[in-house]
Amino acid sequence: MFSPFPLLRLPGVILCEVFKSLSIGEKIKLSLCSTKITTQINNAQFYSHNVIVNQDFLSHKIRIHSENNKDVFEIFICPDIGKNHNSNTQRCPIACCTVPVIFIPTGIKIFWKIYSEGFLSVIQHLLKVFQCKISININCYCSNLFQQTISKLFELQLEFRTLTIKIQHLKIYNNLGLVEDLKIFSLPDPEFIPVFTSWPQKITIMNSAWFTLEYLLTCTCTRILLEDSLLGNEDLDVVLKNWKAGGFPNLEYLYIESQRISDNGWTILGVNLLKLRGKHIKNNDRSKKLVTKLSTKFGFERIEMSVTVV
Repeated sequence: MFSPFPLLRLPGVILCEVFKSLSIGEKIKLSLCSTKITTQINNAQFYSHNVIVNQDFLSHKIRIHSENNKDVFEIFICPDIGKNHNSNTQRCPIACCTVPVIFIPTGIKIFWKIYSEGFLSVIQHLLKVFQCKISININCYCSNLFQQTISKLFELQLEFRTLTIKIQHLKIYNNLGLVEDLKIFSLPDPEFIPVFTSWPQKITIMNSAWFTLEYLLTCTCTRILLEDSLLGNEDLDVVLKNWKAGGFPNLEYLYIESQRISDNGWTILGVNLLKLRGKHIKNNDRSKKLVTKLSTKFGFERIEMSVTVV
């Protein structure tokens, strides 16, 4: 029978190497042993994994995985009604609380009386263990409690890898500079006019009829994808002239899908639409090059613009 190993008595450098060698799941399980171990792991966070944390509110699950998706660990937030506990249940410290935990082959089940509090507490615990980027998909099944949880994550200045929301959520989540890739879906509320005080790195908008030329001209994203847009030839003409004059300094890729883009419509940079196919366009100081690509599907004309530095 093996005697307990005094892990925390190891020299700091060696302890960091031990933490570095652990898998995501091993590190999470170790962090649940005591707040002291969590603190030690936090002190060695420079050596920690860069992990992606996917919150699935519908399944009450948090999925933690490496960037190559090979190392995966799942945490299920379950209702704490007492009946689900068994002889395998342990009590572990998480975010200043001690809660029931059951270990399962793919991860752990954590029992919490209020789901939203459980999600937030687990995320705060994970932040002490890993260098996290969070991905969240807020669908129509998510309650206001979960929306409040996301608001709290914004207050904590957490970085989001991807954030998928309905347009109405822009009323709540306005610090979009923390978001790497923002996806907005559903039709807008006629009484709600979005105001962007900051922009994510990348943005994708489904049903983007509300996203006017004025929005586009102020957008500072590197990648912009607009589906079901109402932008037309005259708007593209303004966009390209603006880009040539030095506008859109961060732009690397622009995709617009619209029935109002037509070869029979307004000329773009003095030529009809088809003549833009595969065209190489340089900005006025000739420091950047834009290449266009055209395609059509279900009556929607699609134009893609890729920008490279010359």
